[in-house]
Amino acid sequence: MERYILLGQGLYYLVTGLWALLSMRTFEKVTGPKTDHWLVNTIGLLLVVIGLALITGGVRKTMTPELAVLGVGTAGALLGIDVFYVSIKKISRIYLLDAVAELILIMVWIAKYYIIPE
Repeated sequence: MERYILLGQGLYYLVTGLWALLSMRTFEKVTGPKTDHWLVNTIGLLLVVIGLALITGGVRKTMTPELAVLGVGTAGALLGIDVFYVSIKKISRIYLLDAVAELILIMVWIAKYYIIPE
């Protein structure tokens, strides 16, 4: 199961990170206009790197505590950012869809370690 968590989360981050990098126009069309493209590119690149790290663990079938922290920590950070900045109307409500995805990822990690441990 760990392998699929790593691969799924890694692929989600890889795709979303690349989307912002490869097509700012379509990214902004969905998420709203951005004033700091350098910041969008920075986050996009970081998501690509995080995604590749998680995918590497999944492909190698290697789960380490560091990968679990990276997966849960990244999902938690993005969830918090999404909810906070939507609540103060700094970013589009579309980011709540990402917040739901991040919450699901956290719940999957919790299920893996606390509800259905091997």
